[in-house]
Amino acid sequence: MPTETLSEQMLRENAAVFEAMVNHRFIEDIVMGRLSPKVFERYLVYEGAFVETAISIFAFATAKAETIEQKRWLIAVLDALANQQIAYFDRIFAERSIDPGAYDLDVVEVEAFRAGMLDIARNGGFLETIAAMFAAEWMYWTWSKRAAQANIADPHLKEWVEMHAHDDFAAQAKWLKQELDAAGETLDASERKRLSTIFGQAQQLEIAFHDAAYG
Repeated sequence: MPTETLSEQMLRENAAVFEAMVNHRFIEDIVMGRLSPKVFERYLVYEGAFVETAISIFAFATAKAETIEQKRWLIAVLDALANQQIAYFDRIFAERSIDPGAYDLDVVEVEAFRAGMLDIARNGGFLETIAAMFAAEWMYWTWSKRAAQANIADPHLKEWVEMHAHDDFAAQAKWLKQELDAAGETLDASERKRLSTIFGQAQQLEIAFHDAAYG
């Protein structure tokens, strides 16, 4: 049996890129209270558009899951994305008078993130998708816990951060971790390394995606 769990290996092997992401300029600007509304609104449009891609990503994972317990969990994730997350963005866009159609979604970094994450889910198996989404969600939960302690004046930004620091989001991040750790006990070294590489690739895509919010 491996001396460390698969998630521990992923975080150790990708420590540099993970730290670069959780300390990204975007996050530091939130913590320091200097994120401009223009950057936040551009980010919201990019992130809102990605939710539809996330539905496809988790749909692939649901189809490839091996147990009914996994499928049930992922169906609940799909329900939350389709009926709660999209509604959140629609409400925020209305309250901030944001027209998503006025933004260019073909920005190289934004399209690379969408296509890169979708390709992992489409072309890989269940664990490949779980590895990519663990990279994204563990990262969000990590930085949001810290940012939630900051004095955030913008109520919509505060809501966004608190949503990702909440126990419900934590449960999702932890579920992805548990799935990887359970599978990792029987995977050989090359398979574990491959999934760890996917974790790192997802972090790189996230860094570029957050860079794009600055225009």
